[in-house]
Amino acid sequence: MAARTPGSTRAGGTTRTVETPGEAHGHRPAGAALSTRARRLWHQVTDGPLVHSYYALAGCVVLLTGIGVMMVLSASAVESISDSRSAYALFGRQVLFGVLGLVAMLGLSVVPTRFYVKLAWPAWLVSVFISALVFTPLGREVNGNRNWLVIGGQSVQPSEIAKLALCIWLAALFARQGREVEQDWKKALWPSFGGFIVPTGLTLAGGDAGTAIVFALIYAASLWFVRAPLRIFAGGAALLAAAGLFLVVTSPHRLDRITGWLFGDCGATDACWQAQQGLNALATGGWWGVGLGQSRLKYNYVPEAHNDYIFSIIGEELGLVGTVIILALFIVMVVAMARILTRTRSTFVRIATACVTTWLVGQAFVNLGMVTGLLPVIGIPLPFISYGGSALLMTMAAVGVVMSFARVPSTVRVRTDRTAGGDPEDRILDAQEARERGFEADPAGPRVPWRQRLSRRIERGRG
Repeated sequence: MAARTPGSTRAGGTTRTVETPGEAHGHRPAGAALSTRARRLWHQVTDGPLVHSYYALAGCVVLLTGIGVMMVLSASAVESISDSRSAYALFGRQVLFGVLGLVAMLGLSVVPTRFYVKLAWPAWLVSVFISALVFTPLGREVNGNRNWLVIGGQSVQPSEIAKLALCIWLAALFARQGREVEQDWKKALWPSFGGFIVPTGLTLAGGDAGTAIVFALIYAASLWFVRAPLRIFAGGAALLAAAGLFLVVTSPHRLDRITGWLFGDCGATDACWQAQQGLNALATGGWWGVGLGQSRLKYNYVPEAHNDYIFSIIGEELGLVGTVIILALFIVMVVAMARILTRTRSTFVRIATACVTTWLVGQAFVNLGMVTGLLPVIGIPLPFISYGGSALLMTMAAVGVVMSFARVPSTVRVRTDRTAGGDPEDRILDAQEARERGFEADPAGPRVPWRQRLSRRIERGRG
């Protein structure tokens, strides 16, 4: 006799499920309900509409920027007053660039992908040109690094512009090369290595090794997601290690930072003093922090408290809870970008999203590792949080570019000779994918004038 489960009966050759009294009234085991909700949540994350990533990215950026502006005010007010400036001097500038960044992010989020492809080379050339201007009288040296431009009384960091330009340029280059990169490693290195080494060399010439590391991460991400041969990564790792060793040995300041990180015995004048004070600030905060604005170590104990080491001030004032919120927002941002990256069939969209994600996540990882003592002091700000107008503007603009990929893509109908007999076959593709694969595409439907589309949206809003 076949075994039957307690909730089923057999009648007339068919199996009929019998509900238990608890199930009949809608009562299910708590474990099963929790498992069902977890599966539904996972389904929404993996297979839900990409527009969810659009709003997730927008929400995370707004929250991180808001927290950053608030903490810049808290961390910079003391130093501003000691320098005979207004306590709101740096705060006001950060708010201004935050608003400009929000406008840029929302504006770039509605730009079609094909315009980014067309702007790849001009953006790269402009970024290289303005990066070279730092060695002219327009350039200014800050903390030993000559990587700033002063134009009209405003300081701009060209390397931040070069990061976004390099992401778009690499994506456009590899999208044009296609799958040839997988078979021929020379295709992966030329001319991509030249486009990478020019802005990186200009940045290193100005003394900013931290930003050069971010450029290397962006380039490595582009090679990885274009499926370049592994031998390239082995050679690149050896070359990077040799270059890092050379930069450390030839710079006494960098050598002091490395030795202080390794041995940890610091005095008030040593290079590792900043790292120790940052750890003290995190330890002082405990679980709940000492309170917003109540930090004691920001009184010139932690240099660059509003910039590179702002995370330590967050840990002191907002405690472990505040730092976990920051990490959670970055995790949500990574998941939203990963959904776009894994679900697109466009090489340009995949490489551009991977480069921007690696830029933001890699920079945040290095900054947090520096603050917590896991890495030596490198001098890389925390995205969206640390003080810096040009950095905030360009990171928000980069997220706006990725947000544009999360919008519903325009589709086209292409006719291809896929069968042996040569009969044409209609296919519907993403417009950007069709361009990359060389198909002659016709719009999938009649193009509606923009005035008519705008009037429809207004009518739907009123309804």
